[in-house]
Amino acid sequence: MRRSNVKFLIRRATVEDAAVIARHRARMFQDMGDISAAVFEDFKAASQTWTERALTRGEYIGWFAIPKAQPEVIAGGAGVHLRQVAPHPLPSRNNAFANGRNAIVVNVFTEPDWRKRGVALFLMNEIVGWARSEKLDQLVLHASAQARSLYERMGFIVTNEMRFAGELKPEES
Repeated sequence: MRRSNVKFLIRRATVEDAAVIARHRARMFQDMGDISAAVFEDFKAASQTWTERALTRGEYIGWFAIPKAQPEVIAGGAGVHLRQVAPHPLPSRNNAFANGRNAIVVNVFTEPDWRKRGVALFLMNEIVGWARSEKLDQLVLHASAQARSLYERMGFIVTNEMRFAGELKPEES
């Protein structure tokens, strides 16, 4: 299905788009300073392998923003990684509980030439609408410092999530 606004169309990603999604993912982390040039290509290749598998299994759904005036161009992309989690309380919803249909927003990336034109907002509105239509229990994301205000304006809130900073791989002896 294609949705549009004044400037852009939305197109769903296919397995054939895995290389573009992987490049967006690697560039996103590179732009944030989390991926060095030394590991960029390896990270991109690993991301492409994961994306191909996840798209095939239906564990990842992606969207692209396409400029109406340039249908051959991908201005940006975003996706969700579907997760099945244990039932858990939703205190903000009158003591309701989630059945575990959860998605994490990932790979929100706008090509540099298209930044500050509403691409990320357009993609995120598509994702939120999709999550509502799918009746997901929860939609979460990890925001970069640059994107935090966009997500907050859309209704995302900071939560109590914490991340273990220690080593998880067994130590070699």
